Amino acid sequence: MTESANASVVPFPAVEAPAAEPGDTDTALRNPAERLQIAEAVRMAEAIVFASAEPVAEKQIAQRLPDGLDIPAVMQELQEIYARRGVNLVRVGDAWAFRTAGDLAFLMSRDTVQQKKLSRAALEVLAIIAYHQPVTRAEIEDIRGVETSKGTLDTLMETDWIRMRGRRRTPGRPVTYGTTDNFLDHFALEEIRDLPGMEELKGAGLLAARMPANFSMPVPPSDPDLLTEDEDPLTDVDLEELGLLTPRVTDD
Repeated sequence: MTESANASVVPFPAVEAPAAEPGDTDTALRNPAERLQIAEAVRMAEAIVFASAEPVAEKQIAQRLPDGLDIPAVMQELQEIYARRGVNLVRVGDAWAFRTAGDLAFLMSRDTVQQKKLSRAALEVLAIIAYHQPVTRAEIEDIRGVETSKGTLDTLMETDWIRMRGRRRTPGRPVTYGTTDNFLDHFALEEIRDLPGMEELKGAGLLAARMPANFSMPVPPSDPDLLTEDEDPLTDVDLEELGLLTPRVTDD
């Protein structure tokens, strides 16, 4: 992985099923007034996502659209509209964003600024956090077998690919780390469970063909935003201590 995504070029777009004929979809079963309402909601959602430089959370879209709408259905319909276009609507965690179609990414390569590659240590730490989150620095070091510098974690946080989640309910209350929506967006993942599995990693040459019998891939959490039972949320005091919040000035 690098800080600059390497888009794979697909020579020909995938063959898609023919467009449904009128009467073959749920849309055809709606009355004219309902179809008009959905069509207008799709236009509104399109404008909201298009105007945002960052992925827009589904909750934010729902807050801006009329009440009573089936937001997932609206976004699915908008996604289908853009499925064959040069720009696709993609889901990023619980948010939505427009992105260049995967098979056309090579057209943007000339305008891409080459950024410095992550060190091997940073790549290892990023992979461990992605698959083992929530994970503490000590747990990362235990998995890697070597010490992990604070600079490596700082670099990954500067890219906004990892974040401090909370504190482990163990002596010392160590900070736990997890990935961000920007991590999902950068690596074209809809959710953290879309990370490649063991067979995919073997196929890519990132794992040996023969692994120890007791080797198993960790299962990423279904919802990485939820704190686990052994985590406490970060408080303002924690954020001040970690240098993430400016200390409050009190009057003498």
